[in-house]
Amino acid sequence: MEFAPELGLFVPHGRRAGATAVATDGVSTLGHVVESLGVPLTEVGVLLVDGRQVPTSHVPAAGEHVEVRPVTRPQAVPGAPLRFLLDVHLGTLARRLRLLGVDAAYESTDIGDPALATRSAAERRVMLSRDRGLLRRRELWAGAFVYSTKPDEQLRDVLDRFAPELRPWTRCTACNGLLKEATKEEVADRLEGGTRRTYDVFAQCRDCGRAYWRGAHHEQLDAIVRQALSMRTRAG
Repeated sequence: MEFAPELGLFVPHGRRAGATAVATDGVSTLGHVVESLGVPLTEVGVLLVDGRQVPTSHVPAAGEHVEVRPVTRPQAVPGAPLRFLLDVHLGTLARRLRLLGVDAAYESTDIGDPALATRSAAERRVMLSRDRGLLRRRELWAGAFVYSTKPDEQLRDVLDRFAPELRPWTRCTACNGLLKEATKEEVADRLEGGTRRTYDVFAQCRDCGRAYWRGAHHEQLDAIVRQALSMRTRAG
């Protein structure tokens, strides 16, 4: 069995370079064998056996040469629209996706893998996680491993892998709700005195009511938006 270099993170060190022998029981499917070696099927693209493409249900036989390739980017996801669900460890990534207008639900508490997988299926959301066990759950609608621990790299990876539509400044970074234009009077009860005196242009979340304006952190957020849009322009 031979794994693509992109999947080296998941497989034991001795299997990372070239083809290595793998003992199978003659009953387990290829998908089961691949996962038993540490690679979530969410990260697997084409499976080739002696040069021909096979499904994960293929039962490998002795002497077959198996190639495990990564997912093709940008990755197509069944159904529409493209939506995400992030686990408790990816709060910063969730907020940055929302900043870009991407539908990104987020669980701020650890509700457990079964509940996350069930929500992914019920709402048809792509589960984003660094938990390999979660990504192996069969209930998932779809899933993807987040390779980096750094938010900047995480965002670039997700945008490169899924190429979601970007609509910056249209979602609430706190709850994922959609924003609407708002007058100062409409959000006055949510503003401190200095903000009321200094700013005149506001938006408000339709769901949680949170108010937004171009405050002290706007330049930092704008840099994230510009970088994401620039990445999309280069890719196009």
